[in-house]
Amino acid sequence: MLEQFEVNIPSFNQQRVIRVYLPPNYKTTNKHFPVLYMHDGQYLFRDEDTKQGVSWRIAEYLDKSGYEIIVVGIDCARGLGRVDEYGPWENDFIRERINGEKGIVGGLGDVYVDFIVNELKPSIDKKYRTDTEDTSMAGSSMGGLITLYAACKYPTIFKKLACLSSAFWFNEEKLKKRIEMTDFDSIKKLYIDIGTNEDTGRMSSEEYLACNLWAYGLLKERVSKLKFTIVENGVHSGEAWRERFPRVIEFLYGG
Repeated sequence: MLEQFEVNIPSFNQQRVIRVYLPPNYKTTNKHFPVLYMHDGQYLFRDEDTKQGVSWRIAEYLDKSGYEIIVVGIDCARGLGRVDEYGPWENDFIRERINGEKGIVGGLGDVYVDFIVNELKPSIDKKYRTDTEDTSMAGSSMGGLITLYAACKYPTIFKKLACLSSAFWFNEEKLKKRIEMTDFDSIKKLYIDIGTNEDTGRMSSEEYLACNLWAYGLLKERVSKLKFTIVENGVHSGEAWRERFPRVIEFLYGG
């Protein structure tokens, strides 16, 4: 079951669509359910909502899986606004690779994560029967980057996380320092994966693999239950993430 509504993000002066998946038994039980927050909400559930016509089809999978969780998808901003919001710090080189123009992108990730924690989460907890102590986050590419940053900033809130094909190259040195200064003791599970063929035309497969390897190297001694997977021939696409999503759910919510 999917519900959809708009919220205002005052810091961005924008309305944003929120898409909520509810388990099949939500209305026939009084249970409280774990919540998984995800980025790029318009790409999560229905093919017709996406530009490329390929979604993760999360509702379809969860309806059949037996896993009872609420998924909150936050639509991303348009164009470079997505990069601004998912970038914890500013980046001075990727804009030129994207559109040939020099300039700064990123730097709004802090505001975006604060919105989720201080405004969206309280609203979701009030509107739905949530297990407020079982809150997770997942994302891909830049969404994977902002997910790891959220874990660093709010490790006692987002206790289970998944970062797929993550753009950890965006702010390498600052991210490394943030990881090193974070206490991850409250993180229960962290899933990271990266394909061997993640070339986007802006960043090479080698660059994606290298930044995920160093992130794993820093995190493996800090997170007690970490799963790191190199996906042979894995590519950077919604279809690839759809195929990998069951692994994420099985790791985060399995026994």
